[in-house]
Amino acid sequence: MSEPLIGQSDDPNQAGVQGVSHSSNGGVVGINDWSGDGSPGSGGNGGWFESSQGEGVRGWSKNPNHGGVVGTNTGMGAGVFGQSDGTGVWGVSKTWMGVYGNSESTTGGAGVMGEAIGPGVIGKSQTWMGVYGETVSTTGGAGVWGEHKAGGTGAVGKSDTGVGVWGTSETNEGVHAETKSPVTAAIAAYNLNPDGTGAAIYAKKDGDAGVAGFFEGSVWVSKTLTVSVDIVLANADCAEDFDIAGLAKVEPGTVMVIDSEGALRESDRAYDKRVAGVISGAGNFKPGIVLDKQKSSNNRMPIALLGKVYCKVDASYGAIEVGDLLTTSLTPGHAMKTDDPLKAFGAVIGKALRSLEEGQGLIPILIALQ
Repeated sequence: MSEPLIGQSDDPNQAGVQGVSHSSNGGVVGINDWSGDGSPGSGGNGGWFESSQGEGVRGWSKNPNHGGVVGTNTGMGAGVFGQSDGTGVWGVSKTWMGVYGNSESTTGGAGVMGEAIGPGVIGKSQTWMGVYGETVSTTGGAGVWGEHKAGGTGAVGKSDTGVGVWGTSETNEGVHAETKSPVTAAIAAYNLNPDGTGAAIYAKKDGDAGVAGFFEGSVWVSKTLTVSVDIVLANADCAEDFDIAGLAKVEPGTVMVIDSEGALRESDRAYDKRVAGVISGAGNFKPGIVLDKQKSSNNRMPIALLGKVYCKVDASYGAIEVGDLLTTSLTPGHAMKTDDPLKAFGAVIGKALRSLEEGQGLIPILIALQ
């Protein structure tokens, strides 16, 4: 067996081993070193290069389609492994990627994986993205995925002048965030500009179709909400929360009057000038806006003050036709048709939008307290 070739150089500018290939197709490497029985994966290192001052391995290629250093592993290990007290792997490029990682795994393998006690991956750029992620997956893969399994933040983006996080997608969410925490938000954005200008979150939608933002669930705004064009509310009436006398919940559609303590109770008197409105939410009309919504130990419910609402009516006092003015009746919580204009003054609830010839029912009305 021949002695192994050992390359050594005391000259800091001269490599210990140098391999050069002039093959026009790049199919022959400058140095080819197999270990063990002469086949890949036979046990030892294919080559070991060590330096106390410079790079352990330096690769340089002028071919735009090839890397300076190419590492391949057909098993489960790493194609290229770098270990250092400083930077494990260092890649520099003047025209493309400093470090390029590619994975053909269909089970979740990463093109590039960073693992550390500090940041797993650090990306810095003076002109473009510090970290750029791209995927062509049609099954929900993410361009960049951040996950924290110990209670921290999945992804953090910060910028002194530009955008902290930028996400683009042609088929799904540009940025997707989830949290299982009951006290924190899926997305937290802060604008620390001392003069108060700028936005913590900016969303833009070109054209009239679609929306710039979509919220499925409740939205809380602690300060001023400014709208420069229109507010479009899908539901019907404008309501306001009032304290309800007693602890029992009152059915939506019930006519309510003000009691001596200022709370509301079910109406039970005809032409009652204390009428306050109708409990909102009956039928397919839900309140479009609710005023004075607050936490309270009292029983509070929304009373329709303006707009359309379903109301309990009793036609036994007279058949109700579309356009009839309605007032309180002797039937608890029900309205009836007004037949005495003098008594009705100050006791009108609204105007009937549907007729009811007999009996009791629930019909839509237009609230018009007078």
